[in-house]
Amino acid sequence: MRLAGPLRIVVLVVAMGLTWIVGSTLLGGPGGGFPRIQHLFTSPESSVTAEPRAKKYKCGLPQPCPAEHLAFRMVSGAANVIGPKICLEDKMLMSSVKDNVGRGLNIALVNGVSGELIEARAFDMWAGDVNDLLKFIRPLHEGTLVFVASYDDPATKMNEETRKLFSELGSRNAKELAFRDSWVFVGAKGVQNKSPFEQHVKNSKHTNKYEGWPEALEMEGCIPRRSVAS
Repeated sequence: MRLAGPLRIVVLVVAMGLTWIVGSTLLGGPGGGFPRIQHLFTSPESSVTAEPRAKKYKCGLPQPCPAEHLAFRMVSGAANVIGPKICLEDKMLMSSVKDNVGRGLNIALVNGVSGELIEARAFDMWAGDVNDLLKFIRPLHEGTLVFVASYDDPATKMNEETRKLFSELGSRNAKELAFRDSWVFVGAKGVQNKSPFEQHVKNSKHTNKYEGWPEALEMEGCIPRRSVAS
């Protein structure tokens, strides 16, 4: 019974010694701060350096446009559900969010020198009046850029004059555009050659992505600014 007191003292000393050893190990010794404790709570995933995100440029382009060029990206409508988008120089000209798109042809007119939006309108090519579209594109000034994105049906109301006007703006496909085709196009008043900025997919039950509609089209690129003299 007399050994109980000394034995307790020995146990206490041993316990204190073990506590000091464990504390020193975790703290990394004098002046070591808390690196080892932090390491215990650091997941392997967080210790791996994250890969840098790919830089995006105006309108989400993967590369910047050269000087004196306008960056653009446009998407046609998807079936009759998702509206089209037209972006120029990081500004959304037309979209469902802006509430200025609709069934048919969605057209944005842009000053080819300054890159500023002149006007943006949607024309119903299923039940609308094609004369509204003709009044919009007949009086264009030289050098005006014309951005066109289809949504649902771009062609039912098209007549010969409409197709001719789009062809004169640089389109290769306006003459054959048909019911529920997908179409995106950038042209300009006064161009001498056909535009390199055009995509067209026919409505075909054999190749349609959606039931009754072909896939949506995406197109992006850099358009040279028009010179003041042109």
